[in-house]
Amino acid sequence: MADLSINSARISDLSNVVTDIEVNRITPDSVQDQEETEWLNADFSTYFGMYKLVPEVKIAFDMRAIWTIGKGYAADDKTSLILENINGWGNDSFNTILKNMIVMKRVAGDSFAEIIRESKSGELINLKTLDPGSIKIIVNKKGIIKRYEQINKTSKEKEVLHKFEPTSIFHLTNKRVADEIHGVSDIEALKDIINANKESFDDVKKVIHRYVKPMMKFILDTDDTAKIDALVTKFDKAVNKGENLYIPKGTVEHDLISVPSNSTLNPLPWRDHLRNYFFQVVGIPQIILGSSGEFTESTAKIAYLAFEQSVEDEQKDIEEQVWDQIGLKIELSFPASLRNELLSDEGKDAGAGTQAAKPEEVIAGRGA
Repeated sequence: MADLSINSARISDLSNVVTDIEVNRITPDSVQDQEETEWLNADFSTYFGMYKLVPEVKIAFDMRAIWTIGKGYAADDKTSLILENINGWGNDSFNTILKNMIVMKRVAGDSFAEIIRESKSGELINLKTLDPGSIKIIVNKKGIIKRYEQINKTSKEKEVLHKFEPTSIFHLTNKRVADEIHGVSDIEALKDIINANKESFDDVKKVIHRYVKPMMKFILDTDDTAKIDALVTKFDKAVNKGENLYIPKGTVEHDLISVPSNSTLNPLPWRDHLRNYFFQVVGIPQIILGSSGEFTESTAKIAYLAFEQSVEDEQKDIEEQVWDQIGLKIELSFPASLRNELLSDEGKDAGAGTQAAKPEEVIAGRGA
């Protein structure tokens, strides 16, 4: 007879199955101990694909650029005259160039435009945006930008097509940190959310598709490969066309392969969470996009006010870069502010809280 003593119990070891979560360690892309250090964003095509193909990424980055630049700029007459003649690749304007560069710096971490000046006077005559995936940033031993190089991305050797002096490139960086020699793409922090959202979307799409065209299990009264192939072709054709299927009695058994209701998790709350989390990380309230992501008017106003601060910070940075790199003074206009309205509401609330009720109001209230 087996020994069933409780003393034979053992403790399992799940250390190889369940491990502690660790955030990856990252070393800043700093200047190296050499004459020149270069940086080229090797992941740009991946990030660009996410921007082009993932709706949330595109609308978030585009809307951010619209709010930063969309209402235009103010400048003196001479500056305005210069900027009004900027046409980029022929159909651009100074506004569209800035929008393009704001989007690209969020996608790639850096955005670039060639500064074209009149040879004698040095006056700005054009800005031409460049592909961030083709521009190398070259810094010297002290970490100062020495030059930019435009490479041929289609060649295996990545041959240099053109070299630019620092003063010939208008360069916007996104959230550069430490002593890194480049900006940081917003998509780096969003990749896991984007992938989880896409996986969830594909799962729900597959479930809905199976409601329209459910999976079937057929038990055939034959093991002849040729006959089975013929039946598969016939059955699939009938299902795809939505036609009736007539089968001789007793030759085929069929069952509907389905998942019982309430036997799996509802994916919609998870998708809502991912959507809210995404826009929270991007820093754009969903109310900006015309959605009702915020629960009440008060929370929407607070979210908008926080968004307003971040947009004004980005506008100030762009104004400084235009002055430092191009030598032109501009002032970007903010689309709309809620500060005065919030202060007004706060004053009304404070007044309502300190105002004593009149005797007739109390009596009327009791009578009601």
